[in-house]
Amino acid sequence: MAASAPGAAPETEPETEPETEQTSFREEIRAAMREALLADDRVFLMGEDVGGYGGAFGVSLGLVEEFGPDRIRDTPLSESGFVGAGIGAAVAGMRPIVEIMTVNFSLLALDQILNNAATLLHMSGGQVSVPVVIRMTTGAGRQLAAQHSHSLEGWYAGIPGIRVLSPGTLQDARYMLAPALADPDPVVIFEHGSLYNATGPTAPRPESFDIVSAAVRRTGRDVSLISHGGSLPKVLAAAEALAADGVSAEVVDLRSLRPLDGATIAASVARTHRAVVVDEGWRTGGLAAEIAARIAELAFYDLDAPVERVCGAEVPVPYPKHLEDAAIPQVADIVAAARRAVG
Repeated sequence: MAASAPGAAPETEPETEPETEQTSFREEIRAAMREALLADDRVFLMGEDVGGYGGAFGVSLGLVEEFGPDRIRDTPLSESGFVGAGIGAAVAGMRPIVEIMTVNFSLLALDQILNNAATLLHMSGGQVSVPVVIRMTTGAGRQLAAQHSHSLEGWYAGIPGIRVLSPGTLQDARYMLAPALADPDPVVIFEHGSLYNATGPTAPRPESFDIVSAAVRRTGRDVSLISHGGSLPKVLAAAEALAADGVSAEVVDLRSLRPLDGATIAASVARTHRAVVVDEGWRTGGLAAEIAARIAELAFYDLDAPVERVCGAEVPVPYPKHLEDAAIPQVADIVAAARRAVG
């Protein structure tokens, strides 16, 4: 460094912006569970390999060392058994978080979820609440073949008596859990496996946070792109590609699949007059069909084009990468559907 001239102010290093702390979707879910465990002694986590192994996807890594095996409970390989135990614990006054490794395994516990968790409040005349939170990994795109690549959110969204959530952002991964645990009814949270490694700045704590409203992630004037969870990054990328061609796309993140926020969906369609619904699940009888029907009911006269649906192919999800990519919605598929709607 050159010497300063006599009488000159001493040289200082140029100021730099402080680095923003980075985090991942996985770490935000873990932070949410840790905060819940610290805040309420009734909260505990249970599931296959959630303890010493840290969960099949590493979400609960380190929690058993901090909170012990009574509150981070490894369970036998029996989804019906441990989901039923979680429901019983909730009825008894605890606040269990039940982790199901992947959504296909949840079918082994469907009797417990559909016939017990979802119905006890009704069948008891309002006397028995079931405040259980059930987390499970969903979705394709990771070459886990037909048995571990299902997107069954639409199936669960059709069940009265439960709330169904699908976080697609770091902030939702971090802050959906607390209101879910505070809800007196069962809450099922679908975490898309492709998002666990997604990174970004640490999510700021919002002043208020709800688990009933959809969110407009990007405003636009020409077409509404409506999606949730693991498809959200693809939809945002499609909106960028469309913008380069002069098409202004609005992106609606559903966040809550049951109940659906029909008002936000209808308001977006009223602004853009066109809609593309993106859902990794199967097209026939799926969530996209329900959303399209809601648009027809709530915003039919605002539409200037038929509602487009971009869904998973109606096949068991293939293992080979090129076939798996062809079987689930991709950015190019979303862009093509939007151009059809606009053009």
